[in-house]
Amino acid sequence: MTNTEAWDRSAAAYQAAIDLPLDVAHYGPAIPDESELRLLGDVAGKRVLELGCGAGQASIAFARQGAHAIAVDTSAAQLAHGRALAAEAEVKVEWHQCDLADLAFLRADAIDLAFSAYALGEAEDLDRVFRQVHRVLRPSGAFVFSYEHPFSLCLEREPGAGAPGRCRSAPWRCGARTSTPAH
Repeated sequence: MTNTEAWDRSAAAYQAAIDLPLDVAHYGPAIPDESELRLLGDVAGKRVLELGCGAGQASIAFARQGAHAIAVDTSAAQLAHGRALAAEAEVKVEWHQCDLADLAFLRADAIDLAFSAYALGEAEDLDRVFRQVHRVLRPSGAFVFSYEHPFSLCLEREPGAGAPGRCRSAPWRCGARTSTPAH
């Protein structure tokens, strides 16, 4: 069984357990959300790409704020759940089931903001993801993402909790795109 198949089987249970909000972007467990961090700025009228969206709660929040939200995930079950949530919220989100690095459906310089919450650690080829994000971002665009801190893997986890017990990861905001990718 592949990681995606396993994820598809547990998608409903996972979504029920985390119960993420549909009005604000979240960065992951034990991390403040966008209402506190304010890393994304005003997304109204912008094309916002969410990589590893799961059920797309952040994309739905972006659409509710007036963005053209584009959500990418490998899990059909997660995307199906997201479509239902978007319909219930009465917002339009553009959904794509593909690898996080398969952004061929987007032309170069088409995205104002890329976002990913705790999903990049699952990417098979992170370098390729970064190259593709660089390609699709407009010159003034930013890539805001959170990533589990490696040290959190060394710590005890609280019983029944998915988040590390004593470690806090933080989101990163990569500034405006430059003419060449960072190495």
